[in-house]
Amino acid sequence: MDAASAATLVLGSLMVLLVAFYVAAPLFRAPEILQPEALPGTRERWEKQKSSALAAIKEVELDYQMGKLSDEDLATMRNRFEQQALEAMAALDREEKRS
Repeated sequence: MDAASAATLVLGSLMVLLVAFYVAAPLFRAPEILQPEALPGTRERWEKQKSSALAAIKEVELDYQMGKLSDEDLATMRNRFEQQALEAMAALDREEKRS
């Protein structure tokens, strides 16, 4: 092996090690722990949950009026969607009070 080939081999190996270190570096950092309310887009997520739950309540009511749901199904589904909407409203209210 001549000097040029050895230099190319060493330089190539060094490049591979640098790239491997750069790619693997985030794996060795401590993870950032964010509070759920501090996550980006939290308000948008709660707004979406609220509007989706309210729309689902309207759709369940319509399905019931069309005879597609029994009284028991209506009560179960309405209760579930109301809980989702109330959870979202409470979270949005907490966020407003913090601001």
